[in-house]
Amino acid sequence: MLRMEDLDGARAVPGAADAILRTLEALGFAWDGPVAYQSQRLDLYREAITQLTASSLAYPCSCTRRDIGATDDTGGYSGTCRSVPGKPGPTATRFRADLKPVGPFIDRLQGPVDIDASALGDPIIRRRDGLYAYQLAVVVDDADQGVTDVVRGSDLLPSTCWQRSLQRALGYPEPRYAHLPLVCEPDGAKLSKSARSVEPLPGTATAQLWRVLSILRQAPPPELERAPVPELWTWAIGHWRLGALRGMASLPAD
Repeated sequence: MLRMEDLDGARAVPGAADAILRTLEALGFAWDGPVAYQSQRLDLYREAITQLTASSLAYPCSCTRRDIGATDDTGGYSGTCRSVPGKPGPTATRFRADLKPVGPFIDRLQGPVDIDASALGDPIIRRRDGLYAYQLAVVVDDADQGVTDVVRGSDLLPSTCWQRSLQRALGYPEPRYAHLPLVCEPDGAKLSKSARSVEPLPGTATAQLWRVLSILRQAPPPELERAPVPELWTWAIGHWRLGALRGMASLPAD
């Protein structure tokens, strides 16, 4: 299945969604059924917040980033608005993660993971501007779409703690997790945020996929670097070795 996470319409670049689909197709990806757009699934997120609020697991928060000394919405909140009225004006909605604690879990790549949820604080699940937040949306979508395995970058391990807590609060099943190492520049920055991050060019799909497989320590045969894309995918699927990445949080880009 393919899901387009397009909740923040103000930041959406016109034509970007179509460009993503064309890129995936050029790289040989295929999916079943229509593409799901989060911007068309708002009723599901609204119902989840209603359920959490009714269970006293969500509350309004008037604190700004400046109030809590944060640079983004990803955590570090001490719970100021949990039991006291907030300031007048727009409010965000936060999830009471402390009331649905989750213990350690076994990640298929990173092994035992035990993150202190209390240090992360209560995550925002609906922003002050009314937009539903990533942490809530992906949990609701994964459950609604029957996702059983989540494979993503190791930088999202802290988010997994919140999402497992939300799954428990909403009565959802918990998928299996495998957090892949990030491909990084020599200074430790993610390649995806680097100036060297470029989109696939026409006619280069096989070579780029071959390079990615090499970086991910899958050892593709040299002769497949110029093979048709379907042939490379057939080899990659048949020879995929998750164990080659076990315990790694990052990998060099070169």
